[in-house]
Amino acid sequence: MQRTLTRRAFSARNDAIRGIENPWRPRKTDYQSFKSRYGPDYKIGWHFSGVNTAALRQYGILAGGMGAVAGIFALFFFDGVPRVQKDILQKIPLIGGYFVHEVAPEDNPF
Repeated sequence: MQRTLTRRAFSARNDAIRGIENPWRPRKTDYQSFKSRYGPDYKIGWHFSGVNTAALRQYGILAGGMGAVAGIFALFFFDGVPRVQKDILQKIPLIGGYFVHEVAPEDNPF
């Protein structure tokens, strides 16, 4: 098949003539959906890009849990840094005494 025939058969201009829409182009929804007065009374809940409030709550709980785990990991990963020990870890009520390091006077070079 020649290239010109392929272009003519599958071009975007030809699709518009045949009534075929591009599946990746978002459709214009400038119309209201039909709601029968005989059907049940319903309301469409709040959503943003397909994420409703229940899914947003689940994602928030999941993100909060992962953030807490990442924070605890970062604290114990940097527990050898003296600034982290003094400013953060020594102020934790149950385990703060573990991070207090007293240097004996005979070992202190200063």
